[in-house]
Amino acid sequence: MRSDRLLVDMGYKPGIVADVKRRCGGSVMMLSKGVGIRSTRRPFEAYARKPGETIGDHWYMPNVRRTAQFQHVLIDTNFWKSFVHDGLASPPMDRGCIGLYGTARTDHALLAEHIARSERWVEVTGPYGTVREWTPLPTRPDNHWLDCLVGCAVAASMCGIRTTGDAVPTRQRKRYTQQDLQRR
Repeated sequence: MRSDRLLVDMGYKPGIVADVKRRCGGSVMMLSKGVGIRSTRRPFEAYARKPGETIGDHWYMPNVRRTAQFQHVLIDTNFWKSFVHDGLASPPMDRGCIGLYGTARTDHALLAEHIARSERWVEVTGPYGTVREWTPLPTRPDNHWLDCLVGCAVAASMCGIRTTGDAVPTRQRKRYTQQDLQRR
């Protein structure tokens, strides 16, 4: 099976990550950076679309043409961490469920403990709606596994994978009649 997208977090050491991308990254590897969109900040979906930019489902690829930067994606970590937590908490085969392989409770105990105990959230209401704002726990500064799972969910979204509950946006097409064509 071939991977279509590999996101690498450039938030901690962007120079080292860019050097790895330059040396052996290829077209599949893309740099990513988490941005916690709070309830007081405009979400990516509300941005005015400009040429060369891509706005996706709570992710945004800025135009890096004529800059020294690699193409990268900015991720709304507050949305995607909530999405991952809700998906893992959903019953199997439910809409939006995120399933892991295996049936024994011990198969993923360490992953589950890490994800459940690495960060906490507070629901905040502001001018742009209600948002779960995530912050790392002071006793557990590393949240790498949660960040990796969030990156996988965003990469899947970038490749066009949707949950069964997502509505596919459709554009209304104008129907032309014979009279419309004759007028032209």
